[in-house]
Amino acid sequence: MEEKLLEIKNLRVQFKTERATGNALNGVNLVIHKGESLGLVGESGAGKTTTALSTLRLLPKVGKMLDGEIYFKGKDVMKMTKKELLDMRGHRISMIFQNPLTSLNPVFTVGEQIGMVLRQHKGLSYKEAEKESMRLLETVGIAGYRVHDYPNQFSGGMRQRVGIAAGIACNPELLIADEPTTALDVTIQAQILELMKKLQNEYSTSLLMITHNLGIISELCEKVAVMYAGRIIEYGTVKEVFSLPLHPYTRGLLGALPKLTGPRERLTAIPGTVANAQHLPDGCRFHPRCEHCMDKCKTTQPEMIRINDDHYVECYRGGEFCGK
Repeated sequence: MEEKLLEIKNLRVQFKTERATGNALNGVNLVIHKGESLGLVGESGAGKTTTALSTLRLLPKVGKMLDGEIYFKGKDVMKMTKKELLDMRGHRISMIFQNPLTSLNPVFTVGEQIGMVLRQHKGLSYKEAEKESMRLLETVGIAGYRVHDYPNQFSGGMRQRVGIAAGIACNPELLIADEPTTALDVTIQAQILELMKKLQNEYSTSLLMITHNLGIISELCEKVAVMYAGRIIEYGTVKEVFSLPLHPYTRGLLGALPKLTGPRERLTAIPGTVANAQHLPDGCRFHPRCEHCMDKCKTTQPEMIRINDDHYVECYRGGEFCGK
């Protein structure tokens, strides 16, 4: 049996303000094994970032976990002490945030910020931390002498590289990358993805890649979980899910991708808009946008069904679409 590194069970998270209440996560179940790379894909607002922040217990004040369990290496994250959480964050689990401009502190040099992680978790002296920070910057393709530069002196792509250097500083067992290439141009995106692939192979780190880009998933990940309205609706190996998508939503996402070969065809579009977290529909959350909707889809939430060891889908007609 593969060792479970991270396990999330029936996670439910709600955001509540004076004006409105939104159900961001509605029963998320997810497992990442040791050394595994998993892509979490879905439209904006699906709950991908909330899932990651819940794992580290970094939800904003308006967020509240209503139900569920989170285990890291068999230990209940929700019962961890403040000291245990500090040891886990940045050491055992690291996160690369979507916007490096806001995740880096503008008043400290990049060397100080990377060094802070090293001093906190590895007990290095200031001099040792600076030397290691230089090595890490060189690992991600930045000249070591730039440890004394500030974030505003770097381009967007280089700031993201700094974030990656800080993320891998302590050789974490799990690296969470929250849309790390969204704000970058295509050329820099390719460089960042190539860098992450290299680092993953070098350090044997498990990876949770959060993105809405299916191309990134196929490039970096072994498994994929498709998320919609705070639920995982399809899960399996990238090869299995991409070659035979069974949920209408997954089929819609893949159908919207342009093909590089063969005759040019009109791209398909998923009708309607993403489900509103404040007013989620009954039954299957996707049913208002689904062309295969049946009466029971409108009233009863389908359960995740097993197609085979490499493929699971939360759809009443999932077996029908694969010919079972």
